[in-house]
Amino acid sequence: MRVFVQIPCLNEEETLPLVINSIPREIPGVDEVVILVIDDGSTDRTVEVARELGVEHFVLHARNMGLARSFSDGVDYALSHGADIVVNTDGDNQYPQDRIPDLLAPVIAGEADIAIADRQTAKIAHFSPFKKTMQKVGSDVVNMAAGTQLPDAASGFRAYSRNSLFRLNVVTQFSYCMETIIQAGNKRLRIASVPVETNAKTRESRLFKNIWQHMFKSGTAITRSFLMFKPHVVLGTIGTIMLVLGLIPFVRFLVLFILGTHGDHIQSLLFGAVMLLAAFMSYVLLVIADLQRTNRVLLEDVLERVKRVQLGGPHVAGTQYTVIDLPDDIAGVDEVQRFPRTDAIQQIVQPHLNREHLDRERAQQDRRDHQAR
Repeated sequence: MRVFVQIPCLNEEETLPLVINSIPREIPGVDEVVILVIDDGSTDRTVEVARELGVEHFVLHARNMGLARSFSDGVDYALSHGADIVVNTDGDNQYPQDRIPDLLAPVIAGEADIAIADRQTAKIAHFSPFKKTMQKVGSDVVNMAAGTQLPDAASGFRAYSRNSLFRLNVVTQFSYCMETIIQAGNKRLRIASVPVETNAKTRESRLFKNIWQHMFKSGTAITRSFLMFKPHVVLGTIGTIMLVLGLIPFVRFLVLFILGTHGDHIQSLLFGAVMLLAAFMSYVLLVIADLQRTNRVLLEDVLERVKRVQLGGPHVAGTQYTVIDLPDDIAGVDEVQRFPRTDAIQQIVQPHLNREHLDRERAQQDRRDHQAR
C-alpha cells in the first residue's frame, strides 16, 4: 500500500515546514508514505524549503494555474508513480495532518472510495456567522446534487482511492472540492466523512478575494455539475414554470370567451405565447442535454481506460520532478519528467492506424494486380 500525500503550495515557505513535519511517516496498513509538493507558481523559497525537508517528489508550475489544476496534476503524478491512495492537504497548515491515519482508515478497510474530513465549521472561531451559514447552505446544495449526506462539502482534506481517481474528472478552474463530490455521488462511489478540528488560522485564503466571490464561483461550479448530471432538475424546472405561466393567460381567455366577456386581451395572450415558446425551448434543451449526458458517460468510460493505461506506471526511485509549462533548462532540477499525456492515446490508436494503413496497401496492391491482368 503506497500513499501519496500531496500538498498544493503558493508561496508557503513559512508554513510548509509545519505541514511536512506533522505528516505521519508510519501508518497502520500502509507500506510507504510519499510526500508530493505541487508548486503553483510560487515566487518564494517553497521548493527549496521542501527539498531541505527531504521531499523528493515535485510538480512545478511556471505560473499560477489554480487549485483545481494543481490537484489534477498532482493526482496524475501520484497515479503514474504507483499511488494506491492519494491524500490531499493544504500548504497553509489549516488541516491536522496527524489525522491522516483516521482519514485513510475507511479507504484502507474498503468501506469507502473517498474520505472527506469534516471541519465542523460551526465550531471554527474565525468563521463569521454568515460564513458558517453559507457553508451549511453550500453543503446542502451539493448533497442535493450528489445524493449524499456530507456535513462539509468544501473541505479539501481528503483521501481518494486509486480506482475513484480513475473515474473522476475535474473540469472547473476554480476548485475541485464540490465538483468531485457531485461526480462521485452520481457515479455511486462510496464517500465517508471523518470529523476533525482544524489548526489555527495562519493567513487569509488565496483562492478567493472575499466570501461573495467564493459564493459566485462555487455556485457556478455547482450549476455546471447540475447540468452535467441532472439536467432535468434545472431545465425541467425552468420549462415547467414557463409552461404554467404561459397557460394561465390562455386558460383565462378561454374562460372569458365561454362567459362571453373575453374582449381582446392581446397583451396577456402575447405574454402567454412567449412563455410557451420559452417552455418549448427549455424542453428542447433538456432533450439535447440528456443526449449529451449519454455521450459524456461513454467518453468518460473511454477516458477511464486511457488513464489506466497511461497512469499505471511503475515506481520510480530518486527525486522526481514533473514540470508543467517550463523550459527544458531548469536550474536546480536534477531530473525532469514531463507528463506523456498523449502516449497512452497513441498506444491505443496507433495499432488501429497501422491496420488501416495495411488494409489500404492491400487494396491498392489488389487493384494493381487486377490492372496487370
